[in-house]
Amino acid sequence: MSFQLHTNFGGLPLTSPVIVGACPMSMNEHTRRAMQDAGAGAIVLPSLFEEQVIEWSIKIGRPITDRERAILAQSKRTAYNWACPDAESYLALVNRSSTLGNLPIIASLNGFTAGGWMDFAGELQEAGAAAIELNVHHGRAANYESSAEIETTILDAVRDLKAAVQIPLFVKLGRNFTSIPHIARQLLSGASGMVLHGRAPTVDLCLDTLRLASRWRLTKSDEEPESLDALMQVHSYCPAMPLAASGGFGHADHLIKALLSGADVAMVTSAIYREGPDAIRSMLDGLTRFMESHHMKSMIDLQTKRPLEFTSDEDRAAYITALAAHLDAAETAVTSHAIHGDQWGHPTA
Repeated sequence: MSFQLHTNFGGLPLTSPVIVGACPMSMNEHTRRAMQDAGAGAIVLPSLFEEQVIEWSIKIGRPITDRERAILAQSKRTAYNWACPDAESYLALVNRSSTLGNLPIIASLNGFTAGGWMDFAGELQEAGAAAIELNVHHGRAANYESSAEIETTILDAVRDLKAAVQIPLFVKLGRNFTSIPHIARQLLSGASGMVLHGRAPTVDLCLDTLRLASRWRLTKSDEEPESLDALMQVHSYCPAMPLAASGGFGHADHLIKALLSGADVAMVTSAIYREGPDAIRSMLDGLTRFMESHHMKSMIDLQTKRPLEFTSDEDRAAYITALAAHLDAAETAVTSHAIHGDQWGHPTA
């Protein structure tokens, strides 16, 4: 039986449903070639940040806003380790990547307030980007009057960016929104697709120095993806929005679950760091075996099994059952270990 893994993500035709997520690995030509040979459908380049686009805007003579000026002033006070040193180098990377390989190259922009993005998006398209991923990072709450202002600013940025290019524009959102399904419906007029979810470094606190630290870690190989529920909710509420799964998708089972939950593609990063590009081939081989066992010949056959979701009653019942089961397990563990404490709660023999 022959299998057809070709798919389409928001107007971008792909040879497979696995996309390499944004990471510095993709800056290396030999690594990109290995990812392509392993079966990747597309590659997302590491992000260019709005501070760098603002600097580029100044160089070309575009006036900047007060908010952009404040963002730039903050960047001048801190030494940042950019993956790509400046906007000009990023355009060269996009051009080189799209010219030397056969995979669609997706450029990534991080932030959303830089007004110069309309001009820069056009430059990315001219350089050969097959699509643009807007990785939304909205900074501190104190910079905005309300959550509604944040969402309005994002929607305006997406609308302006989309008007500036003919290539697909994908919006990558984190989890910190009131209702992502409702945002998805609002984004339909500008976004070609959504990526759920964008991961952020975790904040840690050193108790010796009383200083904060930001730490990035790979998802563990045995860690289950956390965005399946969000994928199902968005797909159910806004089925017209193409979706990419992101965050902890490193096994064939993860890929299959993402596709059944409503995603058109899954983005993989941590698994490639751990296992190399062969992780992509393992995921696609597992998908092929699954399709064979369920008599599916194409991605369309698999998509007809969607949506998989709880009814509202089942959702509430499953939620309560899960919490109750967790409490029962905890009580059993405490009882079985027969832990005794003194008057301050310290364990005693």
